[in-house]
Amino acid sequence: MALHSAIKGKLISVIGDEDTCVGFLLGGIGEMNRQKSPQTNFLVVDKNTTTAEIEDTFRAFLKRDDIDIILINQNVAELIRHAIDSHTAPVPSILEIPSKDHPYDPNKDSILRRAKGLFGAEDLR
Repeated sequence: MALHSAIKGKLISVIGDEDTCVGFLLGGIGEMNRQKSPQTNFLVVDKNTTTAEIEDTFRAFLKRDDIDIILINQNVAELIRHAIDSHTAPVPSILEIPSKDHPYDPNKDSILRRAKGLFGAEDLR
């Protein structure tokens, strides 16, 4: 059973390096809509991928009503930080994840910083 079918027909999308995308695709999140000039729910980012292409794909994922979660490698998210910071809606949720070559840094994660702002110091104990 594909992962997206368990979430009432909603998809998880991925923007990341090849290893990250392949891992999630092998896990069953891949989707291709042939009716919309092949539209996928992932973008493999490599050294030839432009920042504009990453941002355009990110914004396209935000507009799609079939995507509830966007997974993005944190090092890729840094390239489009302004676009991620401007997204304030709860859905689709954006989760920054580590890549094989770049460890996760919670200080760079704008969504985590926003979540911490919702709680006081006594709530985090």
